[in-house]
Amino acid sequence: MAQKVVLKVLTMADDKTKQKAIEAAADIFGVDSIAADLTDQKLTVIGLMDTVAVVKKLKKVGKLDIVSVGPAVEEKEEKKEEKKEDKKEEKKEETPQVENKGEAKAVENK
Repeated sequence: MAQKVVLKVLTMADDKTKQKAIEAAADIFGVDSIAADLTDQKLTVIGLMDTVAVVKKLKKVGKLDIVSVGPAVEEKEEKKEEKKEDKKEEKKEETPQVENKGEAKAVENK
């Protein structure tokens, strides 16, 4: 199961250190995706990798704080919720269209 590791890289203040952190995380076996946020100084790493290896590798870039470590299933739950909402909206849209057709026929018959 894929893991999601969120780290705060305290020395990530410019694009150069951001690029170094991304490259260091990319070298680790099993990393699927990497996202970096300069404003919050956060680096998010997702994949089937060893969390300790990620921290060890990124310690060479600068000081770290581990924000969270957990499963990367949040995206799937959000997609399921969106699909349910879309289905509900489609059903609501279909129902008024049927009623409108009936009204249109009633108008034509008069």
